[in-house]
Amino acid sequence: MDFKLTCLVAAAITFVSMLIAMPVFIRYLKRRNIEQIASEYALEEFKNKDKTPIMGGLLFVVIPVIAFFVADLKGVADRRFLFVLLSYVLYCSVGFIDDALIIASHKNDGLSPKTRLIMELAYSAGLFFIFRDILPMQVSVPFTSLVIPLRWYIYLPFMVLLYMAEANAVNFTDGMDGLCAGVSFIALIPFVILLFIQNDHHLALFLICILAGLLGYLRFNFHPAKIFMGDSGSLALGALFASLGLVTDQTLALFVIGGVFVVEMFCVCLQQFMVRVFHKRVFSYTPIHYAFVIKGCKETKIVLMFYLVQLILSVIGLFIGISLL
Repeated sequence: MDFKLTCLVAAAITFVSMLIAMPVFIRYLKRRNIEQIASEYALEEFKNKDKTPIMGGLLFVVIPVIAFFVADLKGVADRRFLFVLLSYVLYCSVGFIDDALIIASHKNDGLSPKTRLIMELAYSAGLFFIFRDILPMQVSVPFTSLVIPLRWYIYLPFMVLLYMAEANAVNFTDGMDGLCAGVSFIALIPFVILLFIQNDHHLALFLICILAGLLGYLRFNFHPAKIFMGDSGSLALGALFASLGLVTDQTLALFVIGGVFVVEMFCVCLQQFMVRVFHKRVFSYTPIHYAFVIKGCKETKIVLMFYLVQLILSVIGLFIGISLL
């Protein structure tokens, strides 16, 4: 089958499967009381989202993976694809455990920061040693011919930090109806284009399946959301971005392509630093998208504004990525 036709078929299978499976999944979650537990620190405007089913991210992890193998079983022999796939699935498992503990305890705690850190560290380090042979072990500087080679003992901590930063950055962005999934959808498009240019068909097809999965999920996550992705989805997406940046040697471009996530995390870190050291707030609230609510902006307008910012960053990031090819 022609590759473009394969992409269309795989995307259609994923999207239709999401539309069929999601209502069934939502009903199951409601029957089992697998629902959002509102944080005591949540804004009053968002406490009414309590009781909304979570773990929707499981479907846009599982269904795209199945659709990919239906369309391209040969992909299992591609180690670059396997690296990205395992990153996606393993970090989804961390999020799943976190979500499950929140549901079981009826508290918005989940995994302890230490346990989560150890799991993320173990997974990213394990991925490095298993797939070391296909990783670039370098950082390419955009718009120049400069390539900085890195020894394994430098590349390994760099890779671990990138995974943890991306996973947590995407997690911070998951807080409004349609925000995280929509921003992720827009941010993945440059990688699909870059992979097409590189003729990396397996990875390009996998990302197209994920895009179709996110689109199907958004059908139920737009305001008013009928389901949330939970950490199962946000950590998986964060690891997906990290693995793509690493395996394609686009780590510097990734900081622009995923610029919304970077800003969200930077604001949280800066806020925590200022509060702990100087006992002063820089922002009225973090993650920063909530600060706009306090200023009087409607949730839907904030989400659309973030979409627009992400679209601009994706275009700029794409040009940076092309310069690295």
